[in-house]
Amino acid sequence: MPLLLHLLMALAISAQPPADRPFVAIVVGAPGMPEYASEFRTWADQWKAAASKGGADSATIGTDNPTEPPDRDRLHTLITERATNSTEPLWIVLIGHGTFDGKEAKFNLRGPDVSELELVKWLEPVKRSVVLIDGSSASAPFLNRLSAPNRIVISATRSGNEVNYARFGQYLSESIGDPKADLDKDGQVSLLEAYLSASHRVEEHYRTRSQLASEHALLDDNGDRLGTPPDWFRGVRATRRAKDGAPPDGIRAHQVHLVPSDRERKIPAAVRRRRDELELAVAALRDRKGKLPEDDYYKRLEPLMLELGRLYRQADSGETEARVR
Repeated sequence: MPLLLHLLMALAISAQPPADRPFVAIVVGAPGMPEYASEFRTWADQWKAAASKGGADSATIGTDNPTEPPDRDRLHTLITERATNSTEPLWIVLIGHGTFDGKEAKFNLRGPDVSELELVKWLEPVKRSVVLIDGSSASAPFLNRLSAPNRIVISATRSGNEVNYARFGQYLSESIGDPKADLDKDGQVSLLEAYLSASHRVEEHYRTRSQLASEHALLDDNGDRLGTPPDWFRGVRATRRAKDGAPPDGIRAHQVHLVPSDRERKIPAAVRRRRDELELAVAALRDRKGKLPEDDYYKRLEPLMLELGRLYRQADSGETEARVR
């Protein structure tokens, strides 16, 4: 009987759907020169370690011996397989070199390259949120083309014409799981914090060598295809605005953590989703503060803040079935 019970329990577990976890696709491009191969592999290992520490699934393309099908097709297949209705994001991290011919940008892979236009088509069926990070040279067109609602896109450059070797990818791979990058001291490093930390280190690299910076990273998380540079932020809030009044980026990226804190892990998924919605609503309201009568502004803000406080109290008290509106 104990053996039969054990078998029945094993069958029940295997019949359960897989855990709803983030997935990180780590794509290492053609190195070009041997010294880059070693660097790119190190960066990929750092992403893999951070994903593992954060409880995310991951797969790496481009570090094994070249096989069929080519890496381009393997990436397409991987995206297709992960185009699910998961509540957790699909991360795509591109490590390597890029090119731009004035019309089309490409990420250099072993074998056929992949263009930003191809990635646009491949990501169309993806229902889950997407985090796309292109740490290569000439990567800005990927941000311009792939920016969309429910996506966060980071490029190492602000133009396709910044074609020199980009160091941003190294510093981002080091920052994503580094507690020193935790700017707001909440025990975890958000994607925004990693972006700001990496960008600061890029700036330091060029300044200490008295060199003119040949790369300027951008972050887009509101789908307007514009991107926000790191020097527009003070702490984790954007304090500068575009001349046309376009809303700043960063709020959504600050809600995403590859390695969440213990406190964050304990919050039920439904509660986290509602909390994120409320935080975005508060940010949008604050952005309109100057256009609203003062009484109207606080009348709209109060219920949002009250519900946020209730959610955090429930999470801190250990309630696992918090009521979510």
